[in-house]
Amino acid sequence: MSLSALPSQEAGAPRVLAPVLDVVIPVHNEEAGLESCVHRLHAYLTANLPYPFRITIADNASTDTTASVARMLAGRYAEVESAHLTEKGRGRALKHVWTRSDAAVLAYMDVDLATDLGALLPLVAPLISGHSDLAIGSRLARGSRVVRGPKREFISRGYNLLLRGTLAARFSDAQCGFKAIRSDVAARLLPMVEDTGWFFDTEMLVLAQRAGLRIHEVPVDWVDDPDSRVDIMTTAIADLRGIARVMRGLSTGRIPLATLREQAGRKPAGLTGQLIRFAGVGIASTLAYLLLYALLRTGIGPQWANLVALLVTAVANTAVNRRVTFGVRGTGGAWRHQAQGLVVFGIGLALTSGSLTLLHMVTAQPPRVAELVVLVLANLVATATRFLLLRVWVFRART
Repeated sequence: MSLSALPSQEAGAPRVLAPVLDVVIPVHNEEAGLESCVHRLHAYLTANLPYPFRITIADNASTDTTASVARMLAGRYAEVESAHLTEKGRGRALKHVWTRSDAAVLAYMDVDLATDLGALLPLVAPLISGHSDLAIGSRLARGSRVVRGPKREFISRGYNLLLRGTLAARFSDAQCGFKAIRSDVAARLLPMVEDTGWFFDTEMLVLAQRAGLRIHEVPVDWVDDPDSRVDIMTTAIADLRGIARVMRGLSTGRIPLATLREQAGRKPAGLTGQLIRFAGVGIASTLAYLLLYALLRTGIGPQWANLVALLVTAVANTAVNRRVTFGVRGTGGAWRHQAQGLVVFGIGLALTSGSLTLLHMVTAQPPRVAELVVLVLANLVATATRFLLLRVWVFRART
């Protein structure tokens, strides 16, 4: 990658050193609107921000006079700097400038200033205070006021719904061009973010959420820019590819979230969180077990039906608990965990089979409902035993 990004400054002009806030404006061929944007932003920050600030214009491969306008603005305002990148990409521009900034808090906004600047202080205040790690402006949060057409509204809501379904995103608006991050968090998080385009925001937020970082959301007033030059179809395809790539990275353990979590001082969920997730997996497993047992029981005896149903659901249960409950990623140790899980399965089988044996000793031909009730009670005991053994033995190193 060829990058040329030395700050452009006029000789003799005083510079802002180590500001509290560095606001980046990523631009590509924005010669027409850049000057008015910087003028408005500079006036707002001067009047309202009680801390030293910097505005950095990140020009990514413009082919018009954007670079010249940026250098002119850097000469006019002591708090403005410009950086020129020879390759295009909003994510590339943000990552480059953010990883080189000496500010405590890093932010960015779109050059069209579609988001009302009144949300900027609420956005960065939790980061300056140390309360949160990242902050995002949300057009979908309660209290936001948005003016845009039904097509853009449908696309935005559909995209965020897709993120919830595929990547379990809990933030409400991934693509609003109004975000901030603490510099110490950025130093650890951004090296893991691979995208250099529009998916950069989404990938950063998903990894931050998975690492246990605190994301603060601010409802914003936002007016759609009817002159937007974003290619919706191209962006949508790139986003779908990004979602697939992140899903693969998370499922295989290629993304080292555990390291990020440790560096950020975030501990994995403790006993309570594990119990909640284990209970959810257990309920699903029990329902699957009962359904499979009932289907098998129509053709084979109770012991064989119980054996097959319990074996199938036990293997699936171990795999799901490995990832969901105890946070183990990747394929390392998977076979050992399954082998140990089968030992735990054997204990569960002894409990359930023993309960069936006792039932048939008491009643030679017990009704099917009685069998199911006994198996449910036996499975409750087996489930408690299973969680204990998974926690203190199978996945002990991770808990």
